[in-house]
Amino acid sequence: MAMKYVIRSLFAFSIAFALAVAAAPAWSFETKAKQAFLIDYETGAVLFEKNADEIMFPASMSKIMTAYMVFERLRDERLALDDEIEISEKAWRTGGSKMFVEVGKRVTVEDLLRGIIIQSGNDASVAIAEALGGTEEAFADLMTEKARELGMDNSVFRNATGLPDPEHVTTARDLALLARHLIDDFPEYYPLFSEKTFTFSEIRQGNRNPLLYKSLGADGLKTGHTEASGYGLAASAARGERRLIVVLNGLESVRDRGEEAEKLIGWGFREFENYPLFTAGEVVDMADIWLGEAADVPLVLEEDLTVTLPRKARKEMKVAVSYDGPVPAPVAKGAQIASLVITGPEFDPIERPLYADSDVADLNFFGRIGGAISYLIFGSSTN
Repeated sequence: MAMKYVIRSLFAFSIAFALAVAAAPAWSFETKAKQAFLIDYETGAVLFEKNADEIMFPASMSKIMTAYMVFERLRDERLALDDEIEISEKAWRTGGSKMFVEVGKRVTVEDLLRGIIIQSGNDASVAIAEALGGTEEAFADLMTEKARELGMDNSVFRNATGLPDPEHVTTARDLALLARHLIDDFPEYYPLFSEKTFTFSEIRQGNRNPLLYKSLGADGLKTGHTEASGYGLAASAARGERRLIVVLNGLESVRDRGEEAEKLIGWGFREFENYPLFTAGEVVDMADIWLGEAADVPLVLEEDLTVTLPRKARKEMKVAVSYDGPVPAPVAKGAQIASLVITGPEFDPIERPLYADSDVADLNFFGRIGGAISYLIFGSSTN
């Protein structure tokens, strides 16, 4: 049997997209931020990046991980919102932004969470860290371990607050990944990030996230600032069924932080859209079978496939199926026998595996002889 490499075009329309690939230069964007990263939440498509893998200081954006660690324990029922934590002298003395807890007092986990998320309380962060890790240092090691589990390969945590430490580092890409995990893993707790005020000990403080006060659809996550890091923000906004996540850092002022984040999120929603291509289990195409009881087999994807692409580019995307065919029988359902390939100008090809959606047994001896003769005479792999 002479095998042939089959490439069958399914359809063509717009694209300037790629999962985890930056947008094409034709749709570039300028920002004052030293580091910036913008992704689509659903697809993970990278819409914009600037020094996204450059090591930087996260400052209080570190508290996203602190909150993640608490949410995880709440989900696993190792912790409850009404559990009370005693405030140590270290927590009470911690400088920077504060929730204003008092040494020796007992404060609920729920209040401490709001103190961390809304008020950016360093004292609340240390109190939580000591309760969950024994010491803040031990808790920071757990944070780094969790970062590795989540794929944050360039992040190291040395404290629960983000206070300056030369070894306490991350990247814009890592923070966006963390934000995406938190939103996805803890939808029941994520709304805490959208609360605008919290009052504790008769002291009312507002959420420092400037995007919450604008009509952007923003509902999280966390600001950060130290002299070494500059002004930063990890934020998310949703409009309709779309959600974007942005991380900015290294800005020179509170005003720049808010304005740059607002512009980048607005640009992302305006210039890009999500387009569903196939659903999991939907038949994408048929692959020819050699000497099988069926002439062909349906090809399907294991997961839904949605692409993120610029609205203006709707004429040059091509979607095709490729495989070495005809595929010799027997074929087992679930076997990968082909690939879905998405191509277009100014982005790297995207390839997804395609799987057989049914079993195809091989023919008996006489059927195989007949099929082989038919193929030699007519060039057909059918039975």
